[in-house]
Order: sequence, then structure tokens, then C-alpha cells
Amino acid sequence: MSAIAPGMILLAYLCGSISSAILVCRIAGLPDPRENGSGNPGATNVLRIGGKGAAVAVLIFDVLKGMLPVWALMRWASRRSGWGSLLIAACVGHIWPVFFGF
Repeated sequence: MSAIAPGMILLAYLCGSISSAILVCRIAGLPDPRENGSGNPGATNVLRIGGKGAAVAVLIFDVLKGMLPVWALMRWASRRSGWGSLLIAACVGHIWPVFFGF
């Protein structure tokens, strides 16, 4: 593992912790998805409360927040042996986001 690996894993976790559903709803002026619809801050609930456009935006953002750490590893790291760790960290951040108290 390289010297930048712990930082990249932390960055992947933090990227995964960003709730795209909450951000898209705030930007679009929609109600908080945690308090409306099913209460789940995800693309399906945003589809219920905000329509297809908002749901597609959430889905794209969710995909990108997993891809960005891997892209950064591909771009800047000399060895690409930490892909699995980065993907797992992004998934863990998505499931247990630090910004909402795990």
C-alpha cells in the first residue's frame, strides 16, 4: 500500500457520505426526503416527491461519488492496488455517512 492510500480511503469514505438526495432536494427546492415519501434519502424516494429529473440527478451523483475516488487513484497513484479498498470505503460512507452521525 502506498503512502497516499489512507488519505485516499478517507476521501472515498467522505465522498460516499455525501447525501445526493438531500443536496438535490435542497437545490431544487423540494421537501427533505428524510421527512417525506418513504423517509429514505435515495433516488426512488426523490422520484416520488420530485419527479424523474430530480431522481436521475440523484442517481448520477450517487454513481459519480463512487467513481471519483477510483478515478483519482487511476490518475495520480503509481500503483493501482487499492481499488477494492476505495470502493468499499465509498460504499461504507454511503451506508453509514459521517455527516449524519453514522
